[in-house]
Amino acid sequence: MSDVIQLLPDSVANQIAAGEVIQRPASVIKELVENSVDAGARNINVLVVDAGRTSIQVIDDGKGMSETDARLAFERHATSKIRKADDLFALHTMGFRGEALASIAAVAQVELKTRQETDEIGTDLTIAGSRVVGQEPCSCPVGSNFMIESLFFNVPARRKFLKSNSTELNNIITSFERIALVYPEISFTLHSNGSEMFNLKACGLRQRIIDIFGKRLNQVLLPVDVDTTMCKVHGFVGKPESAKKKGAHQYFFVNGRFMKHPYFHKAVQMAFERLVPQGEQVPYFIYFDIQAEDIDVNIHPTKTEIKFENEQAIWQILTAAVKETIGKFNDVPSIDFDTEGCPDIPVFNPDNNLGAPKVKINTSYNPFKETTSAQAKSYSQWENLYEGLEKEAETEGDIFVSRTLRQETPDIITPEPQKESLIDEKSPAHYQYKGQYIMTAVKSGLMIIDQHRAHVRVLYEEYLDNLRARKMNSQKVLFPENIQLSAAEGLTLAKIMPEMQDMGFELTPMGGNVFSINAIPAGLDGINPTSLVQDMIISAMEKTGDVRDEINQNLSLSLARNAAIPLGQVLSNEEMEGIVNALFACNNPNYTPDGKNILCIIKQGEIEQLLG
Repeated sequence: MSDVIQLLPDSVANQIAAGEVIQRPASVIKELVENSVDAGARNINVLVVDAGRTSIQVIDDGKGMSETDARLAFERHATSKIRKADDLFALHTMGFRGEALASIAAVAQVELKTRQETDEIGTDLTIAGSRVVGQEPCSCPVGSNFMIESLFFNVPARRKFLKSNSTELNNIITSFERIALVYPEISFTLHSNGSEMFNLKACGLRQRIIDIFGKRLNQVLLPVDVDTTMCKVHGFVGKPESAKKKGAHQYFFVNGRFMKHPYFHKAVQMAFERLVPQGEQVPYFIYFDIQAEDIDVNIHPTKTEIKFENEQAIWQILTAAVKETIGKFNDVPSIDFDTEGCPDIPVFNPDNNLGAPKVKINTSYNPFKETTSAQAKSYSQWENLYEGLEKEAETEGDIFVSRTLRQETPDIITPEPQKESLIDEKSPAHYQYKGQYIMTAVKSGLMIIDQHRAHVRVLYEEYLDNLRARKMNSQKVLFPENIQLSAAEGLTLAKIMPEMQDMGFELTPMGGNVFSINAIPAGLDGINPTSLVQDMIISAMEKTGDVRDEINQNLSLSLARNAAIPLGQVLSNEEMEGIVNALFACNNPNYTPDGKNILCIIKQGEIEQLLG
């Protein structure tokens, strides 16, 4: 029988390795920018076209490479970072495996121009699909200039499954931000299709965070700084009032490398226990400096998973550091004894004969006497002025009922006959429990409805129906408010801008990812426009699809959550009746759009059993 095991060609082996290391255009940028950092670059420029599908260019002013090193750098397991296995436990560089350039060259067309400071001329090397196409001397500045074109040109299946340009560009921005946050002393720029998205000058860490995520973070960041023999923990955490349900910026870095660590994330959340509402999270940017031999980064090709030798002890240090920061920088008002520049407050002098204040009393006034004709006439005028308000109050409950919708979705669990029977047999009198639940008697027992979730369902179907029909009305705000977005949020807003305009929003770009909110959908009185727009953008970022209906559903849900009656609001019987009627006019009165229960029924038999 003939032998069946064969060695794979290097080109095939490189493509297999590229499947783990180079997953999308963002992976290419991550690897190339990290190499630029390791080369000692002080300025790094990234340029992408069509979110990296067409081309990716990374230019740095680092040490550069010689002619021989430039050729050897694209071989598998060729690296300048380590020499022996023991070096894996004393890493001080971002890269070390020697797989990135070989993987990129296996699935793209690569051109490298590089020169060292001691060389008069540089090297121009061209590779396509792991094959060297050409190499010649060239004139170029000190450093390296990588041009990656036609990514996955020879792996059509991988190229086919790339996401939309906006999604891939969001991933590029995420990878770019993770590196820029670690090296504030390096200048970074990012251009997409010729337009500048980031221009980050060398600065301090706090300023770098503000430059990336906007000035609004500057007011809520608290510094963390603890130095122990085991590790040093520094960075920033947000104040408790900066907590939000989603979209909080949360980053861990270890020895200049981004990592994901749910265990340490729980430590930060525990420090804010009982300080923020349940389900909300605060932003944090926490940096660990640990001995290289005490961690292992060689776990996954993406290097975002790191093992710690003393994980339990570091967890305790992190928790204590965050708690100390919260206690040290709490916003308790203090007594200020500095009187310089303050107005003089007169001191009580007992020698001054100041009389007590006198109150004049009309002893002839009797409230039970009949009013004069002038008073009666004045009262009648006020009565005429407010005439008709009573009728408006009576119709207010009917306005609640008008918020209904017919949405064609397959998620109906309760059959239509059952809905009709419940609504027909319910009691017209309702009871509100703790400002959160509506309780009403039905034939089969006691029905309990979560008033907030019920209103979310009603408004969601109304907004979604109006979005599809483009019937949303706009309401101008009295004073336009400005909202500053990050680069990723600005990109998402541009993607969903048509849907936002259909909903009634009017946003005017002011430059630098700053937008002016001039109008919002009608009927949202009392809602903060800035928080509303921010929440809708974050919700849209969680949906990576390009389907318009999916975006409409996401925006409608976000808008409904903000506009629905809050927990604890006292309702009249007419308002509760309006909510119940509108709920049962919905296609699915049992569940919210995100799958939470709206109502439950305690059977009559269960009540009798409890009282038996």
